[in-house]
Amino acid sequence: MSQEPSVSVVICCYTEQRWDQILAAVESVQRQTLRPTEVVLVVDYNDDLLKRALDQLPGVIVVPNSSEKGLSGGKNTGLRVATAPVVAFLDDDAVAAPDWLRVLCAHLADDSVAGVGSAVLPAWQRQPPRWFPHEFLWVVGCSYVGLPTEPAEIRNPFGGAMLVRRELALACGGFRTDLGRVLGLPAGCEETEFCIRIRQSTGHRFMYEPRTTIDHFVPANRLRFRYFLHRCYHEGVSKAAVARSVGAGDALAAERRYVSRTLPVGFTRGVLGTFRGDLGGLTSAVAIGAGVFAAGVGYCAAVLRRQAWSNRDLTTSPATSRSPRIVE
Repeated sequence: MSQEPSVSVVICCYTEQRWDQILAAVESVQRQTLRPTEVVLVVDYNDDLLKRALDQLPGVIVVPNSSEKGLSGGKNTGLRVATAPVVAFLDDDAVAAPDWLRVLCAHLADDSVAGVGSAVLPAWQRQPPRWFPHEFLWVVGCSYVGLPTEPAEIRNPFGGAMLVRRELALACGGFRTDLGRVLGLPAGCEETEFCIRIRQSTGHRFMYEPRTTIDHFVPANRLRFRYFLHRCYHEGVSKAAVARSVGAGDALAAERRYVSRTLPVGFTRGVLGTFRGDLGGLTSAVAIGAGVFAAGVGYCAAVLRRQAWSNRDLTTSPATSRSPRIVE
């Protein structure tokens, strides 16, 4: 791809409570130095929000989610509606830097690159508590300690700060609709499974580009310890589903490095901080341990639940195989 490609930007939304943030997200992509071919706003089963967007966003292609309810279904709708050869996804509560599309698209000059993601910076509604470890910023959808600090190949970018070649995305079936957020359920990993599946089937790769960013709004209610544990637990549940889909080797390779290398450094730093009188270091170390434990419990619970269902099916009916319908 020798020249700058045409890009469709897809923003998925579901609630009027984020209306001002939706406007800011749309405005940020309309002001890109590389102007998008179109901006597609996908509204997830909310008629009032759909009408408001149609009335107040001229120049934006506003469509209802025509797939299964949830973020993955919305992204699949966006892939179908988009007309450009490259599709960028931006969260509805995020603002992209002016050079976001231009810097990411530069990587597509390499035909082996399927997609690229940027760094995601937190836009805190209030200051995070001292116990919140930066190694766990993924809990609030932001770039965390342990990610590359220079452009590098990566297993998967953040799903709300990435672009992908549309033809590859459609050919591989889009996003699995049994993964990802539905309303406020703190699930995820739809982009993880999606990117692994593209790499496994085509050999294409994904890049991480930290030299451009989006600012992702982090509400105060996501800074509670209860939410932290809840999100870590559901990450484990989602990772178990990804492992079933694409194999545990690819699904958990990055997590093994993260748990064996990144987290011990953070834990040790927190513990040593207590000897210098920093009680925040101790609480951060405790949070790291608790987060790993919650994710492990979620993963194991999902595996055991799946085994129980399989055993029940074997005793009641012949084995069948079902695959989720992803992109029509």
